[in-house]
Amino acid sequence: MQYPLNFHLGPFSLNAHLAFEVLAFFVGFRYFLFLRRRQPDPISDDHRLWVFLGAAGGALLGSRLLGALEDPTAIWSGGLLRIFQSKTIVGGLLGGLFGVEGIKKIIEERQSSGDLFTYPLLLGMMIGRIGCFTMGVHEPTFGYPTSLPWAMDLGDGIPRHPTALYEIGFLAALWLCLFLVEKRWALANGTRFKLFMVSYLCWRLAVGFIQPGWRLGIGLTVIQVACLVGLGYYGWAVVKGRTTENDF
Repeated sequence: MQYPLNFHLGPFSLNAHLAFEVLAFFVGFRYFLFLRRRQPDPISDDHRLWVFLGAAGGALLGSRLLGALEDPTAIWSGGLLRIFQSKTIVGGLLGGLFGVEGIKKIIEERQSSGDLFTYPLLLGMMIGRIGCFTMGVHEPTFGYPTSLPWAMDLGDGIPRHPTALYEIGFLAALWLCLFLVEKRWALANGTRFKLFMVSYLCWRLAVGFIQPGWRLGIGLTVIQVACLVGLGYYGWAVVKGRTTENDF
């Protein structure tokens, strides 16, 4: 496989990563609409629209800012363009979380709103990670060199951890676990999304140890520190007894 992968349509060439990214947004949103038609939504149409706008705006801002901060030294050379070119899922999730919480305080919505987003997010992220895999080492989602039998040459001639594929497998397993948990237990409104967020943040914290990148003096990447902040937020919510309301 040649990295980065491009689809050739006659005289036209389309970057596979971009194609899968667009597909992830389209399929994820359509799946969200499908689920909303099939299950009761405790939030009114007007408030749901505001929640969606808060999630989209917060995700866009958080994704770009945290993506740029992955390597702060590059901001000096790339300037503001660096912010527009960078993005990360962790930043999108945390930005969306705080964007929604802010909007809900303004419109005085007390119901948790994240459950309906959970499975569409899982599906969209899995499709998006296929796109990341097609970039090989040309995007900072690859892993350290390894001698494990499933190591892959991602474009630089060095066997590496295919961490994008690891994440697809993790997301599929998380989807199955959430489904089985909900088949057995009746979860309080909002619990599905909280389990998803905590699980994914733990995953990104762990997988960061086998991925290269700029690190702080404590040996953690900026993404890992953001994961700790997100986990701390949910830990604080549990201590304060807020696990059945808000928190997206």
